[in-house]
Amino acid sequence: MDTPIETSSLHARFIALRNDLSTAVIGQTALIERLLVALLADGHLLVEGAPGLAKTTAVKELAARIEADFSRVQFTPDLLPADLTGTDIWRASDGRFEFQPGPLFHNLLLADEVNRAPPKVQSALLEAMGERQITVGRTTYPLPRLFLVMATQNPIEQEGTYALPEAQLDRFLMHVRVGYPEAGAETEILRLVRERARAVLHDASPPARMLSQQELFAARAAVLDLHLAPTLERYLVELVLASRDAARYDPALATKIAWGASPRGSIALERCARARAWLAGRDFVTPEDVQAVAPDVLRHRLLPSYEAIAEGWDGDRLARALLDLVPLP
Repeated sequence: MDTPIETSSLHARFIALRNDLSTAVIGQTALIERLLVALLADGHLLVEGAPGLAKTTAVKELAARIEADFSRVQFTPDLLPADLTGTDIWRASDGRFEFQPGPLFHNLLLADEVNRAPPKVQSALLEAMGERQITVGRTTYPLPRLFLVMATQNPIEQEGTYALPEAQLDRFLMHVRVGYPEAGAETEILRLVRERARAVLHDASPPARMLSQQELFAARAAVLDLHLAPTLERYLVELVLASRDAARYDPALATKIAWGASPRGSIALERCARARAWLAGRDFVTPEDVQAVAPDVLRHRLLPSYEAIAEGWDGDRLARALLDLVPLP
C-alpha cells in the first residue's frame, strides 16, 4: 500500500514545480498556471497564440519535470487517424497481427496546430480525450491513468485549416490564449537562451527531482477535498445557466448568444476553481477563483450569434459579459 502524502508536502512540491517552470518559460505565467490547473483538474488544454510564444516549450518543460511519458505530434493535412492511435502490424513469423500503439498512449501529448489535420484525425484525438480509450478495429485499448493533451492553434494562418466543431471544443477543459511577453521578460528570454546554449555545450544534467505520479494523484484527491460553499456552488452554476438564458439578466445579451455552455462547463468551472484555490494554498474556494478561470473555461463553450459576430463579439467577450451580469454571492 502506498504511504499517504501530507497535503502541505504536496503543495510545496507543486509550488516548487511552478517556480521551476517559471524560470524555464519566461513571460508566460498564466500559461504555466493553466497547465498546472489542468494537471490537477484532470483535463485537457487548447492553447491559442502566435508562433514563438513558448507554447511547445511550456509543455515540454512540464513533461521533463513529471514522471511521465511525453510525445509531440505535428498535425498536418495528410495525417491519418492511425498515426495517432497506432495500428495492427502483421507478423509473418508468428502468423498473427500485433498492435503497435501510437503517440496517444503517452501520458502527456502535445498536439501541435491541431486545426491543420482533417476532421477524421481530430475525431480520433477528441474521442481519446473524452473516453480515455482507443478503439482500433474490434479491440478497445485503455489509455494511461495520467493522460493530458495540450493542443495548440495558430490564429494567424487560416488557409488550409479545419476549424474544430463547437461540440468537440467542449472536450477541452480550458481554451487559453497567450500573448507576447513584455520588454523585461523578452530580455530575460534572450539571457535564458544564451545560458541554455552554454549548458548544451557543457552537457548539463536534467532537473534533479521529478514529480511522481503518486504525488500527482494524491494532489488531485486533495483538490477535491477543498471546501466549496453552497452559495458559491450556486454562483458558478448560475454563470453557466445564464449562458443559456441570458434574457433573465439582459435581453440584449441574450440575442448575442446562439448556444450556451453544457453541464460539462459547470464541471470544468468547479474543478478549475478548486485547483486554483489549492495552488494558492487555501483549503476553500473563493469567488475570485471562479472568476479567474471562468473566461478560459467558457470562451470556447459560448457560440455567438450571427448578429454578435457581425458586431465583433466572440466567446471571450461573451464570457466576460456574463461575469459582469451575474451577481457575486
